[in-house]
Amino acid sequence: MAHSGRFTGKTVIVTGSSTGIGEAIARRFHDEGANVIINARNAEKCAGTAASLDPERTLVVPGDVSKSAFAKEIVGAAVDKFGGLDVMVNNAGVGGGSMMHKTSDEEIDRIIDINVKGVLYMSREAIPHLKATKGSIINISSVSGMGGDSMLPVYNASKGAVTNFTRGLALQVGGLGIRVNAINPSITRSDMVEGILSSEPMVANFMQRVALGRIGEPEDIAAAAAFLASEDASFITGVNLPVDGGVTASNGQPNFLALAMGQ
Repeated sequence: MAHSGRFTGKTVIVTGSSTGIGEAIARRFHDEGANVIINARNAEKCAGTAASLDPERTLVVPGDVSKSAFAKEIVGAAVDKFGGLDVMVNNAGVGGGSMMHKTSDEEIDRIIDINVKGVLYMSREAIPHLKATKGSIINISSVSGMGGDSMLPVYNASKGAVTNFTRGLALQVGGLGIRVNAINPSITRSDMVEGILSSEPMVANFMQRVALGRIGEPEDIAAAAAFLASEDASFITGVNLPVDGGVTASNGQPNFLALAMGQ
């Protein structure tokens, strides 16, 4: 699909962009003319993603965004290479869930470090540069940051933090001309949910909640990110945008229509 060049000359960092949602977001911005910084902890996967992009407009900076020194490094590398920063997309994240009383310290640290600290560190380092360009931050949260999941309380905690951090930071930096928004996907095709998508009963159960009757695609999230970063969203900040096929439209009661139709 052809896209406009509305981000020509702009520079965009997308964390966790070697696969899945992050890769689709990076490709969407690249297709619209942006310089893109590809990041993930796996250097080989980053290089694989970058291989099909214009090398003049692509920078690969592998590393762990949950480390504050690396957050400083990647933002600095982007600014050194392209002269500034216009959009910070905090996409890097991990899943995981178990019974809370059986959850290890290591599992808690893994989820909170990447899902929360990574967003905080990257945002902190990006703000001085985004102030100069009147840019924006886009956090990839989750519908799990808007409500609870029976098996994911630590993940809920992490994404709930991102959801409310988005609001608080938007209030703090709006006067600097920086917009801060989040996207809250529901189940979207990616490595993270491969186990769910491989189970027909799990998919069927999930589809009871999806008004549009399909799994989300990474490109759905990428389109929303491009909109939120564009001039079309110039008066939108502090928003958590569900891109979820209608999952959060439900009040949680059973799908009576499906039951009535014998589905």
